[in-house]
Amino acid sequence: MEIDKTIDVLNKLVEINNDRIEGYLTASRETDEQDLKSLFQQFAQISEKCKQELSSEIFRLGGTATDGTKISGKFYRTWMDIKSSVTGHDRIALLNSCEYGEEHAIETYEKVLNDDLDYLSIEQQSMVSSQYALIEADHNRLKSILEAQEA
Repeated sequence: MEIDKTIDVLNKLVEINNDRIEGYLTASRETDEQDLKSLFQQFAQISEKCKQELSSEIFRLGGTATDGTKISGKFYRTWMDIKSSVTGHDRIALLNSCEYGEEHAIETYEKVLNDDLDYLSIEQQSMVSSQYALIEADHNRLKSILEAQEA
């Protein structure tokens, strides 16, 4: 197994978790509704936990975990801010924006689980699979709330 490639793969996941954390902090600022603030805080905490696990593994391998986010994530959060100012903190618009971000996170995890397993040990694969399940559960919870709002 090539350690540099393993570190790169794990850092992709650190980066998407950084995006989730920043995205949910942005979303929390965009609402005054306490139930959404609480939900967004829970989702950010899950990504903090995932990030810590990934960072520990990267450090164990002799690497450094990225502290950045994807450029696309930065543009997306800026777009969320602009959209919120136009829509007036609309609950459904905010939830839709968050769902879009969740879909991107899921796609990133799926890409790693489908394309990069050769670079991960069995233990690392298990960690990534567990994190994927957590993020997928968040996505499903968000979709359920959104569907209930739209009904």
